Amino acid sequence: MPLKKTGSAEAYEVVREDDDGFGWIAHPEEGMQRASHAFDTDEGVYVVDPVDVDGLDDHLAALGDVAGVVLTLARHERDCAAVANRHDVPVFVPEFFGSTDLDAETEPLRGVLARFDVRRVLNTPFWNEVALWDADSGELWVSEAVGTVDYYTTKPEELGVHPMLRAFPPRKQLGDLAPGELYCGHGAGITTGAPKALEDALAGSRKRMVGLYAKTLKNALS
Repeated sequence: MPLKKTGSAEAYEVVREDDDGFGWIAHPEEGMQRASHAFDTDEGVYVVDPVDVDGLDDHLAALGDVAGVVLTLARHERDCAAVANRHDVPVFVPEFFGSTDLDAETEPLRGVLARFDVRRVLNTPFWNEVALWDADSGELWVSEAVGTVDYYTTKPEELGVHPMLRAFPPRKQLGDLAPGELYCGHGAGITTGAPKALEDALAGSRKRMVGLYAKTLKNALS
């Protein structure tokens, strides 16, 4: 199984489909399991950290008009520019991310995507990330700090903290949330039992850190 595949995917796995939007994993066979989501709002449809797939525009059109593309992790430029340019919309970027290499119009992520509270998760020279939280619907999007993909998790976790954040998990930033549905940038997300999964992931991050690293090493050597 390749860790990451390049190019537009001909077939993709839909991991969420409801009146509020949809989510997809562009290359289900890759190890990174890069997931993207589209959220419908009163302003239009916002596409978050997209990895492009054949037929994406038709899927988006069935949901509504695209109002913008949103970048929630500085290094998740992915196919943001390609999707934004096709729909003639900007890529909205949190101001503290600084400059990007996106070949598309960019605007500050301020005053748009109003149904979501934009939460700063990390702001360091090496890692800039925001989460999107809708208290009314209970939807939470976290692009990188937590995920459901195999290399994030160890027993008995359904959701895990990123391996590089295990020693210092984002408890202050995310620990007060009880999401009904948690979507992430790596893996399918969680729609049942998300509050417990998030609480357990943050609380057990350090004590299960060695177990995760041992699992990763074992997989690398096998």
